[in-house]
Amino acid sequence: MTTWIVLIICSYIVGSIPSSYLVARSRGIDLRKHGTQQVGGGNLWRTTSRTLGLIVGIFDFFKGMLMVLIAWRLGLDAGQQLVVGLAAVVGHNWPVFLRFHGGRGAATSLGIVIIMPVLNDLSPWPSVIGIGIVVFVTLILRSSALPVLFAAASMSLTTWILNEKLAVILAYLAMFLIIVLKRLTAQAATEARSIGMGHLLLNRFLFDRDISDRTTWVHRKHVPKKEKKE
Repeated sequence: MTTWIVLIICSYIVGSIPSSYLVARSRGIDLRKHGTQQVGGGNLWRTTSRTLGLIVGIFDFFKGMLMVLIAWRLGLDAGQQLVVGLAAVVGHNWPVFLRFHGGRGAATSLGIVIIMPVLNDLSPWPSVIGIGIVVFVTLILRSSALPVLFAAASMSLTTWILNEKLAVILAYLAMFLIIVLKRLTAQAATEARSIGMGHLLLNRFLFDRDISDRTTWVHRKHVPKKEKKE
C-alpha cells in the first residue's frame, strides 16, 4: 500500500511538469494568455510551431505510460496501475507548478489506454475502439473535442461489456470524469459573460470551450484583468 501511495504522488508530480509552458516561455510566449489559453501540446502547436507541439505531445503521451510501466514492474495489479496513471493525468490537468492551470490530459490518457492491455491480461478492444472513435470522428468533424469525449465514455462501457475487473471499469470511468471535470471547471473567458450558465456548461462539455465557434475561440485575444482601483 505504501508503495502504491508513493507512486501516486510521484505520478502526480511527473504529470505536473509543465513542458508546454516551459517550451513556450523559451519563445517568449505565455500559453495561458494565447490561443485557447490551455497549457498543452495543442495550444503550443498553434502558437509556436508544429514541431515543438509534436515533441511536447510525445512527452505528455509517455508521462502516464511511464508511470503505469513502473507500477506494473513493482507488481501492482491493473486497477492500481490505472490509478497511478490517472494521477499523471490529474497532474497534467491541475499542475502544482502552475497554480493548477494545466492542459486537458488527452495525450497522457492515450498513453495509459495503449499500454494497459499490453502489460496486463486485459482485452485490447476497449483501447482499439476508443482510439478508433478519436481517429474516425476527428476526420469527420475536424475537431477532437467530441471524439475525445466519446472515446473516454466508451472505455468504461466496453470494459464493462467485456466483463473486466470492477477496479478497471471504475478506473476508466474515473478517467472520463476527470476529462469532464476539467472541461466544466475551466477558467471562464471574456466571451462567457454573455452566455447563460446552462449554455456555457453545455459548450464546455461537448466542445471543450466556452463558445461553439472554434475558429473564434482558438484565435481570440487575451484580455488582461483590470487592476483594482486603490
